[in-house]
Amino acid sequence: MKLSFLRSACGSLRIHSRSRVSGVTQRCLPVAARADCRWIHRAAGDSSSSGTSPKLAVHSGKKSWNKDVFELDTSLKEVVQSTKESMVALQRRYPSIQPVLAIIQTGEDDSLLEINKKMAGKLGLNIVQICLAKECSEDEIVDELLKLNEDPRVHGVYLHLPPTFLTSRVLDTLKPEKDIDGITDLNIGRLVRGDLSKGFVSPIASAILDLLEKHDAPLKEKTVLLVGGEGPFAFSLQFLIEKSGMVASKTNWSSRDLQSQVMQADAVVLLGAGNMNLPPTWFRPGTAVIHCESMLEPGDQATEMSSQSELWYLAAAYRTQNVVRSCSRWIQGKQYRQWSLRNLKLQPLMPVPCDIEISRAQIPKPVVQLAEEIGLLPEELESYGRNKAKVQLSLLDRLQTQPDGKYVLVAGITPTPLGEGKSTVTIGLVQALSAHLKLNSFACLRQPSQGPTFGVKGGAAGGGYAQVIPMEEFNLHLTGDIHAITAANNLVAAAIDARMLHEATQSDKALFNRLVPSVNGVRRFSPIQISRLHRLGINTTDPASLTPQEISTFVRLDLDPSQITWHRVVDTNDRFLRKITVGQASTEKGQIRETGFDIAVASEIMAILALADGLEDMRNRLARIVVGTSRSGQPVTTEDLGVSGALAVLMKDAIKPTLMQTLEGTPVFVHAGPFANIAHGNSSVLADKLALKLVGQDGFVVTEAGFGADIGMEKFFNIKCRASGLRPNVVVLVATIRALKMHGGGPNVSAGTPLPKEYIDENLSLVAGGCHSNLRKQIQIAHQFGVPVVVALNVFKTDTQAEIDLVCQIAKECGASDAVPCHHWAHGGRGSLELAHAVNETANKPSNFQFLYNIEMPIAEKIKTIAQKVYGADDIELSPAAQAKIEYYNQQGYSSLPICMAKTHLSLSHMPDKKGAPTGFVLPIREVRASIGAGFIFPLVGTMSTMPGLPTRPCFYDIDLNPVTEEITGLF
Repeated sequence: MKLSFLRSACGSLRIHSRSRVSGVTQRCLPVAARADCRWIHRAAGDSSSSGTSPKLAVHSGKKSWNKDVFELDTSLKEVVQSTKESMVALQRRYPSIQPVLAIIQTGEDDSLLEINKKMAGKLGLNIVQICLAKECSEDEIVDELLKLNEDPRVHGVYLHLPPTFLTSRVLDTLKPEKDIDGITDLNIGRLVRGDLSKGFVSPIASAILDLLEKHDAPLKEKTVLLVGGEGPFAFSLQFLIEKSGMVASKTNWSSRDLQSQVMQADAVVLLGAGNMNLPPTWFRPGTAVIHCESMLEPGDQATEMSSQSELWYLAAAYRTQNVVRSCSRWIQGKQYRQWSLRNLKLQPLMPVPCDIEISRAQIPKPVVQLAEEIGLLPEELESYGRNKAKVQLSLLDRLQTQPDGKYVLVAGITPTPLGEGKSTVTIGLVQALSAHLKLNSFACLRQPSQGPTFGVKGGAAGGGYAQVIPMEEFNLHLTGDIHAITAANNLVAAAIDARMLHEATQSDKALFNRLVPSVNGVRRFSPIQISRLHRLGINTTDPASLTPQEISTFVRLDLDPSQITWHRVVDTNDRFLRKITVGQASTEKGQIRETGFDIAVASEIMAILALADGLEDMRNRLARIVVGTSRSGQPVTTEDLGVSGALAVLMKDAIKPTLMQTLEGTPVFVHAGPFANIAHGNSSVLADKLALKLVGQDGFVVTEAGFGADIGMEKFFNIKCRASGLRPNVVVLVATIRALKMHGGGPNVSAGTPLPKEYIDENLSLVAGGCHSNLRKQIQIAHQFGVPVVVALNVFKTDTQAEIDLVCQIAKECGASDAVPCHHWAHGGRGSLELAHAVNETANKPSNFQFLYNIEMPIAEKIKTIAQKVYGADDIELSPAAQAKIEYYNQQGYSSLPICMAKTHLSLSHMPDKKGAPTGFVLPIREVRASIGAGFIFPLVGTMSTMPGLPTRPCFYDIDLNPVTEEITGLF
């Protein structure tokens, strides 16, 4: 781009991104009149398509302008005073705000800048002048406009360009909200239809209107003749004249009746006349004339209207008034916006079709439309196709003063291997709240792993008429977060093995020369290396000043191969990767070791993603990851490996939650997906925080915890709530009659085999047994945290009314605030209305949230507290290895971390076959590990696999693609 120079006037650009304003006038109103002046107004051209403002030619009239222009002209003084008052009110509430006007012009003429500088100095505005070369291209103007459009510091753009430069493309590029000269099609349309609440009035037209109102004889109901000018500016001026009570008529220069029309007019505005002039004898004495091309000759019979400079200043005053108004609107646009959610209608069919058919039958709203409906700004959205988008974390800054909504956790009783429908309850609840009760609500769900999707369980988008759509996009890849985690995790694994190889095969000097290479004769440490030096207690930053011992300490991590805890990951159930051997190629020089793969969602990086509260926090957590210990017993981190910055780069987009929608068009955040039995099993802190701001003080955020309340809910409270600082208002505890019968003594339930008849036929005794054991215990667990419980009975078609009534009755007797049946699977949100009412009522009651244990308790005591109070154990038994690890973590300063128990989800105990509410057992702690980056200690109870395997008949047998329609079949 050919930029002659860029000049800034009236101070530096300053902006406050979180401000609010009100009370700025919504229109450029004409002000007090003066009649002792002659105004000459010359248009450089009037394109019918561009809507350009006329260009003013300076001409000195009778009045001298050596005195202060602001004191001489009453109209100008009043416009300036009105704008100044608006500025004072604006900056009183938001002291850091500084409205900015950007002027784009060709050439280096400073006359316009000087006038605007003087006006800005009176009002406290900033001005940026961008001078392009006189022969600049359309592309260069468009490029400059695109930058100004996206610059939040700039509130108004004035295109001081020749008419030939103001092409349709240029005008279409300029954002209407920054078009303070009112030349874009949208602003002209708003003016013509009388809607000035969002648009802008042309400053030149406002100044001309002022001149007309200054005439000696009042012009109200008098005729103002506009000669020539067929473009948008002429229409804008005509509209303003008529709105002010005058009668506007139009004619053209070639009209045969031009002389008679002029002689009958009380005021004449000459537009776009080229070199044409009208004889002075055509004007009646006292006629107000504004000539927009050439000057009238002295001594004519028309009323004289003073200096051209006055018009420049008056137009500049109206322009700055528009800038202040634009700034005010920009601030108001940053505030919380009321929702205007358009729900999608459901037409449930019976029998209920398969999930993918239901999903495909509903056409989702474009995600940009959904975002606008829930108050997101366009710049806060990163679309990934039509149906999903990432949401910028800057939303938290914009809405930081907005009160949070109600926080609802969906948990469950101990499930059968088939799952009890927490996801469908979550989605059914928000559909009921938003689509039927008209209460803002957001669902926050975990991203599903492709392991279960292609294994046994299938997808996790909900089911029936309570789904996230499109379910194919939800269950497959989404926005690539899990792939980013896989890449980041495996980069760490590669760095570990590569570092061990290089340390084993190189001297200290060779390592140092390669780690800190000389570039153009200069050797420098990178920032991450300086950080390592500081941790080692080496304070120098000059590579040449290190001693041989310091060099050796710096370059050698000395990882103990037997103590490396970091595994590679893949998002597939692959049992044969549980234990592998690496380094067998001859190029690895005998650096052979045993390691293994985990499923991607078991990676500590996934847990970090779910617990981080921002990009900086995630970067710090990634740096704290401990991948193993040195031979001297010291922890080795990703920061020591030098890879933590690269991890943050790989994860920078994954940290943003993904926006989708339910079948009824209500919003959903999908973000993070740590397993609940081997990690903390909850969606991200950031998704919850964003949603709580968006729903507003009276809205609801409904998030789900994995598996039973003893696992997912306990970790939600003790880990996630500690990290987020958020406090839940109510727990929705999901139960099914199927699971209650199992806990009441029913036969085993296995995936892939038909249910025994006890689960199909009515059996009140089994139901009651499950209610008095497992359901009662899970309600008690929630009450230990001081949170009220609503039991949601997920109804299946085999459930009888007597069984349903019995569950609801016993649940209330066991302490639930309410217990209701839910039919969302068959009826969508309408089927969960009872649950929505119960949650709304319960969430508005006071709660007394408390953590289960003090974080400063010894590690073993925290484990014991969970075992006894949550699982019902009598005691715990630490293996020698577990005891040794606890002592090691105490020495390393990790004792103040919360506990994340890794145990089976199929029982409250460590024994999967023990149903109901077992007691009298001792919980064995086989091993204790630490996720220092994520920020928790995780004891392993029994044998826990971090890599699932595929069954005999996985789900992928039924999944296929139609090559003609590209439709996916078989997903569920």
